[in-house]
Amino acid sequence: MKAFVTGGTGFIGANLVAGLNRRGIGVRVLHRENSSLEALTSLEFEGVVGDILDESAALAEAMAGCDWLFHVAAVADYWRQGTERLYRVNVEGTRRLLAAAEKAKISRFVFTSSLAAMGLPEKGSEGPPSGPQLLDEQSSFNLAPEAFPYGHSKALAEAAVQEAVAVGLEAIIVNPTVVLGPRDVNLISGSLIVEAARGRLRFAPPGGVNFVAVEDVVAGHIAAAERGRVGERYILGAHNLPYAEAITTICEVVGQPPPQLQIPRWALGPAAAAVAAARAVLGNRVPVDSRQVRMMGAFIYADTEKAVRELNLPQTPFKNAVQQSYSWYNEHGYL
Repeated sequence: MKAFVTGGTGFIGANLVAGLNRRGIGVRVLHRENSSLEALTSLEFEGVVGDILDESAALAEAMAGCDWLFHVAAVADYWRQGTERLYRVNVEGTRRLLAAAEKAKISRFVFTSSLAAMGLPEKGSEGPPSGPQLLDEQSSFNLAPEAFPYGHSKALAEAAVQEAVAVGLEAIIVNPTVVLGPRDVNLISGSLIVEAARGRLRFAPPGGVNFVAVEDVVAGHIAAAERGRVGERYILGAHNLPYAEAITTICEVVGQPPPQLQIPRWALGPAAAAVAAARAVLGNRVPVDSRQVRMMGAFIYADTEKAVRELNLPQTPFKNAVQQSYSWYNEHGYL
């Protein structure tokens, strides 16, 4: 058994390689020639140089002899790389991999999408949602593309996966929520841990989101390859938490005082405008954009029952996930 992994040099991808190692499954990682392999330190894998934007024939050759394909690679930081590259990588790159997988006779294709592809729960900005206000696998992207380009790009990529399923590819879609854990070398969600440890998390936004441990996301990926239903989506998540509660727990773990201020919802508009003005002057040195700030008022909660039932998705306690992430950053000199 051998798995082909894109995005293996990133956070979820590197942890997936570790999980496949533990299962005794061989791994081939597609990476660019100049990619840092830091996240893959101490792991066993066969590297192959390439790019998901290569022609499908070259990609098929790169994955020849593999049984499973985990497509984890994506552009998420559109505010740094630009929306043109975001759509090219996330949508066109997925199409090329799907075509290559068909050529290479891949038996199972697991596509790593995101909860972002499901948009926002109805009335998600009015208070912690419950019942039908939770996002689930039937939810569809419901925002203007320009309001959330990343989510829109993932929704388009999912549509490409479904087109491939319709002509016979055995593909499954997984939708991780906000993921915490070790090997997050690019500080995707881990920036929360690092900023808290440095004493910089002194405020909490008014919304909330679903969090999940990366080890649970890895388990969900492998279970999807083993027994996920073809053409189905599975939300890989665990804990619906207000930002205030999540940040308080993070501060407790790293030994810092809890946030002193809950940002009022009305302040997000002016804050977003200030961020937009700062980015006009400082560019990518500002680590967020105005659209992200506005979304901090939403409660982006999810119903994860389907993945728990069908994939036996673990539900690691939130505090444990924070502790694992914090310990890894400490051990590797990030703090």
